[in-house]
Amino acid sequence: MTTLDEVHALTHAGSLLSQSGEIVAPYDLEVTHADAAGFSPLPADILNAGRAPFEADYASASRVHLVNAFGVTLGDSIIGLSALFALRRLHPHLAFTIYRPARAPRYVQRLYELAAPRCGDILDLPVPLARLPFDEPKIDIGNQLFWPRFASMPMIDFFLWALGVAPQSIDADDKRNRWLANVPLPACASEPYALFCPDASTPVRSIPAAVRAGIVARLADETGLPVMGFGAVEHPRYRDIASLSVDTDDFLAWVGHARYLVTADTAALHVAAGFGVPTTAFFTTIPAFMRARDYANCVGVDMPLPHLQGVHASARPADLHAVECAYREYDWRAMPFAENPNPAPHRHRPETSATAHTTPPPSR
Repeated sequence: MTTLDEVHALTHAGSLLSQSGEIVAPYDLEVTHADAAGFSPLPADILNAGRAPFEADYASASRVHLVNAFGVTLGDSIIGLSALFALRRLHPHLAFTIYRPARAPRYVQRLYELAAPRCGDILDLPVPLARLPFDEPKIDIGNQLFWPRFASMPMIDFFLWALGVAPQSIDADDKRNRWLANVPLPACASEPYALFCPDASTPVRSIPAAVRAGIVARLADETGLPVMGFGAVEHPRYRDIASLSVDTDDFLAWVGHARYLVTADTAALHVAAGFGVPTTAFFTTIPAFMRARDYANCVGVDMPLPHLQGVHASARPADLHAVECAYREYDWRAMPFAENPNPAPHRHRPETSATAHTTPPPSR
């Protein structure tokens, strides 16, 4: 069996098999700084659409084993679980076992705990390859960040395709993370509020600090509501609630109960879609349609940064300077708000501009 060197193991488009016969998540090796040399790709009887596309026969299956699904960020996991719940609606008899990276952030693992009563069994990797039944479907979705199609397809379509399902066979309404509305959530504010979530999992996708107060002012004026948010912003109508959002349950509740949301390309966007919260979302490195195409109450704003398209993560000063310039040049008087059930993504046009006046874990 082919063995991989350390670089190719950590960037392998799939999960790994150790020399002792255990299925391992590359992410776990990376975050523990373990020696990643000597691992192999998983055997061919574990399906991997990146290696060989397939069409799954879920009607005939009773249990499906999903290896290393669905990533280690909150947003990716919400969308991956939406793909799984779409399958459950088509095939209610299906049971799933999901094998997860043991080192994924705790707040991401909590999402799977909340979903588990309805989505299936959750087990930590590594697990012995021999433990997976030979006569039940097994699908590897590991390390999806390094799959070429992850950067070229809307994420929900990517996960459906990786599960062996034609994305066009799933109704748009089943791609909107609606399963979140069935998760029991704690109470939060008793009065109506708008919500501001500026921090993404990487600085290049976050809203720059220099323009946040201007966005809060615009949001407060448009909605007539006080603005809650995560992180410090100097504005009299804003309240920092980061200390009140100590876990995933709280974060979901604050987003789910909001009357309006303004955010970047963050998990909050996907949570809001699940609860039908109207949203304006800003995108810097991924086109809006790739993340918000199916979200009926979301209007997406594509910032004019073509040289950063496809960059998954960056904190390079030059990249962050370009992002801040794009936000400063944006005409905030024209900032769009969701007003109809199916708004089209808004494309920023720089002909007119006005300078805007001026924490939950960032991986949310």
